[in-house]
Amino acid sequence: MKAEKFRGIDIADLERQVQDSQDQLFRFRFQMGMGQMEGLKKYRNSKKDRARMLTVLAEKHAAGETSAAVTSAKAAAGKNAAKKRNK
Repeated sequence: MKAEKFRGIDIADLERQVQDSQDQLFRFRFQMGMGQMEGLKKYRNSKKDRARMLTVLAEKHAAGETSAAVTSAKAAAGKNAAKKRNK
């Protein structure tokens, strides 16, 4: 997959996809170690896709973008802190 396709995805989805690809790479390495997997090309392509995802994530973080989950969690934490101060 090209990096342009990853740029169209929001940060939360990209982070989830990076985690999924990390798990998949682990399974590929395990299979290769056991001699069960023949598809080295699939492993290499997965590594490249993960690197592209991490690059796009780094670009988005450098640009100051945040995920919706992080933003909503910070907003909720801010509301909780304000309630504690008002008591």
